[in-house]
Amino acid sequence: MSNKDKEHFQENSPFYFPLEVTPRKGRLPISREDYENKPSGDIFGKIQDAGMRWNHKDVNQSEFLIMSTAGGLKNGEETLALGMHSGHFELGDAAKVAASAFKSRSTKPYYVSVSDPCDGRTQGTTGMMNSLAYRNHAATVLGDLRRSLPNRKGVMGIATCDKGLPAMMMALANEADLPTIIMPGGVTLIAKGIKDLGSVQSLPSLVSHREITLAEAQSQGCASCGTPGGGCHFLGTAATSQVVAEALGMALPHSALAPSGGKIWYALAEDSALALVNLAENNIYTSQILTQDAVYNAMVVHAAFGGSTNLLLHIPAIAHAAGLKMPTREEWENINRQTPRLVNVLPAGKYSTAHVYAAGGVPEVMLHLRKLGLLKEDCLTVTGKTLGENLDVWEQGGKMYAWEAENKRDRRKQVRFNLQTFNPDAHPDKVILSPEAANKANMKSTLTFPTGNLAPEGALIKSGAIAPEMIDDNGIYYKKGVAKVFVSEANAMKAINHGEVKPGQIIILMGTGPSGTGMEETFQITGALKQLSFGKEIALITDGRFSGVSTGACIGHVGPEALVGGPIGKVQDGDIIEIKIDCDNLSGSINLIASHSNPNVELSEAEIAELFSNRLPHPQLRPHPELPNDIKIWAATQSGIWEGCVQDADRILKIVKAGIDALK
Repeated sequence: MSNKDKEHFQENSPFYFPLEVTPRKGRLPISREDYENKPSGDIFGKIQDAGMRWNHKDVNQSEFLIMSTAGGLKNGEETLALGMHSGHFELGDAAKVAASAFKSRSTKPYYVSVSDPCDGRTQGTTGMMNSLAYRNHAATVLGDLRRSLPNRKGVMGIATCDKGLPAMMMALANEADLPTIIMPGGVTLIAKGIKDLGSVQSLPSLVSHREITLAEAQSQGCASCGTPGGGCHFLGTAATSQVVAEALGMALPHSALAPSGGKIWYALAEDSALALVNLAENNIYTSQILTQDAVYNAMVVHAAFGGSTNLLLHIPAIAHAAGLKMPTREEWENINRQTPRLVNVLPAGKYSTAHVYAAGGVPEVMLHLRKLGLLKEDCLTVTGKTLGENLDVWEQGGKMYAWEAENKRDRRKQVRFNLQTFNPDAHPDKVILSPEAANKANMKSTLTFPTGNLAPEGALIKSGAIAPEMIDDNGIYYKKGVAKVFVSEANAMKAINHGEVKPGQIIILMGTGPSGTGMEETFQITGALKQLSFGKEIALITDGRFSGVSTGACIGHVGPEALVGGPIGKVQDGDIIEIKIDCDNLSGSINLIASHSNPNVELSEAEIAELFSNRLPHPQLRPHPELPNDIKIWAATQSGIWEGCVQDADRILKIVKAGIDALK
């Protein structure tokens, strides 16, 4: 090759690359004592740090780990690759701000991510079967990653949505002897005049029933995501998880539901990083913050917000990860009976999650709850102060934490003024109501736990979200109707869209618990019933679960599930079902009261027991044929739905040992 050809090759060919480079100058500041006594991994880690172009003189700085659930790729404002959902699309940007904050304190940040799926994207698909179990898988991987940085001084989690944020909280809850902090990933802004992200998920049913034109559906879908990042507009599982993170004391005050990508959101990323350094400097660890009282506070705030039913799976799982007692169904009942619902937010209310944030968010709700004496104010939080001290600062204005800038003072006054500036119709006190105003507005409490011959172990309904016109003057929702039985959500949706489910009927959807479909969400059905003009005349009973955006007479979490012998699996088409929900006293029942063979004759309790004893389960009841093997294994280790659907190592080992002993 000539010299000219060589020059051309070096300048233009993608096949020209160096095989060695000039070594970097300098020496790692590692002492002989460290070489002789530290694990080889400590030394190799610092060599790797220098290789990643960290200043070699600073490799001994304190190490802080940032973990996120980021997805997608951006180059400035240009989208290079999409994420699974908008909720994790901007989290990498927040991580950059947090990393800079760590560097400003002369510490050494590391960053890893374990992304998450979108429950909205997987509705009605086999991807939904992985959704709940994924939470456990992700928590395991996040735990593996944090332990893989052995010298970490603290861990910061940045997460947003339905499974990623609960998984992150579980992973950090298990980090008992080190400081941790959560930065909630925020919410997307609603587009003026456009349906929210919960409503647009029901466009297929609305189009099928000609309740919206094709052109309207197309334009609504194009504009529904007002901004590219953040969780959904409504208080679904994503937003409720953010609220719970703050209520647990794991996130800074007024950090849940901040608009993703906004100035205040980036400020929270910086403040959260600095708060973690402060916790490390003051030896304040996760086990001091995440206590039984903190779990209680989270349950109270969940009830006051009217949060997603999915948190009845996630809060127990977080408690379990922290080595705490998981809340019982009875404790959930008691808390929901004593806690008024105060937040007028979608899907059961009027305003978006961003409106709630501007009205004061979690601290504002807590001010009302403290006046009722419902909070454990001595709980320590990631500010380094107690919850009561944080609320004093919120109410009075002033300095929330030592590093807070002057322009961030009196946050409460500023954000509430901001709400009225941008939306004069949304007065803060109409978004977050006082207990007196909520009572006057007849806002029903959040959850009821019905029992009955269809749910011996209990069930769950978001009774506060039943259409008010379906509740009588005594606070009772009552329905007696003919059972329409389905063993798959897909078949139920076809029947709804084709007009085969009639007003007055009660859909029985069986086989959608952990053993059948990994306890998939059934939002396709609940969303359709909410949006269709006649949907409120139809009820649903299922052993599956719901999306956090679900409303109406939808009863889920029925236990035992059909595939482990629950009586719901023996209901037949034409049976007469009776539902009674006392929305004021939060009690209720779901019962089969007559057989399809003689629907006009109500049976006694003994006759119902005999009926179930003589009936076989539905002939098509079986695990979904595409249920992944790892989900089958996960489902086999469950002990009912009231224990968070966790992977309990002790229980799994007992099951394995019993199996081995049986084979001997």
